[in-house]
Amino acid sequence: MEQYKQEFIEFMVESDVLKFGEFTLKSGRKSPFFMNAGAYVTGSQLHKLGQYYAKAIHARYGDDFDVLFGPAYKGIPLAVVTAIAYSELYGKEIRYCSDRKEEKDHGADKGSFLGSPLKDGDRVIMIEDVTTSGKSMEETVPKVKGAADVTIVGLMVSLDRMEVGKGGSKCALEEVKDLYGFETNAIVTMAEVVECLYNHPCKGRIVIDDALKASIDAYYKQYGAK
Repeated sequence: MEQYKQEFIEFMVESDVLKFGEFTLKSGRKSPFFMNAGAYVTGSQLHKLGQYYAKAIHARYGDDFDVLFGPAYKGIPLAVVTAIAYSELYGKEIRYCSDRKEEKDHGADKGSFLGSPLKDGDRVIMIEDVTTSGKSMEETVPKVKGAADVTIVGLMVSLDRMEVGKGGSKCALEEVKDLYGFETNAIVTMAEVVECLYNHPCKGRIVIDDALKASIDAYYKQYGAK
């Protein structure tokens, strides 16, 4: 496993973004883990987060893209901090763009988008926190494609939960890839999280012990992508 992935997993735990216990998801599933990117709240956390996204995007997609698109609302700060990090780490100026939930009908920046306008010929990478069902892409992809003649290069999320999406067999990221035809990736997968944390100390404590590992295994036996 790449060093930045291991560091990112520990960073999620330290930041109280990745939690373990018993959580009820929007889908109604009872999950032994939960990720909330809204828990990144400090300047140093957001700075590090942008760097991890930038490193993962650089590793998976290279530098041949122009815009980072972060769907409202959580995707907005993700796109901003990653654009900053990309400039710092790789010396490449990337524009950011996000959609608005409600269209603004006045001012110089009126319209459906924040940040840089999308232009014909732009190569776009979508950026999100986590994709469980792929539902957000149903709303976002048509907006992006309808704004200009752009190419969506791919999607990057922070965590691939590796559970079945709406189709009932493939994970949500695979479903998005099949439906829209662009690559989908995550900084880390849940399998990598377990590999990193199971019976291995993280900042002086065992995060995933035998009991929690058994709960995770049972969850994936029921909901894991085939």
